[in-house]
Amino acid sequence: MRRKHNLIPKLHLKKGDIVKVISGDDKGKSGRIIEIWIQERKIMVEGVNIVTKHTKPTAQNTTGGRVQKEAAFNISNVMLVDPKSGLPTRVGRRPDEKGKLVRYSVRSKEEIK
Repeated sequence: MRRKHNLIPKLHLKKGDIVKVISGDDKGKSGRIIEIWIQERKIMVEGVNIVTKHTKPTAQNTTGGRVQKEAAFNISNVMLVDPKSGLPTRVGRRPDEKGKLVRYSVRSKEEIK
C-alpha cells in the first residue's frame, strides 16, 4: 500500500503497543511490540514466535548451545488490543481539537496513547 506523497507505508501500530496474534502458530497470544521494520512490514513481539538458534562457543558465550529468542513475522498477523476492553480492535485516525491526527480504537471510540 503506497501513499501518494511518500513511499514509506503508514502503519497503525507503534513500538510499545500491546497486540494480540490473530493467525499462525501463536494465535491467541499477546505481547508488547519490541521492534518494527516498516519497509518489510515485519514486527517483533515480546514472548511470541519463539525460535531456537544454535550458537557456537565464542569469547562472550563460552558454552554455546541453543538460545531461544523472538523472531519477526508479518504485521498483518496481529491486532492492537483495546486499552479499555482488552479485546482486539481496528485502529482509526481522526483529528483532535488541535487538528493533529490521533489514533483511536474503532471498538470503543477511545483515543490510544
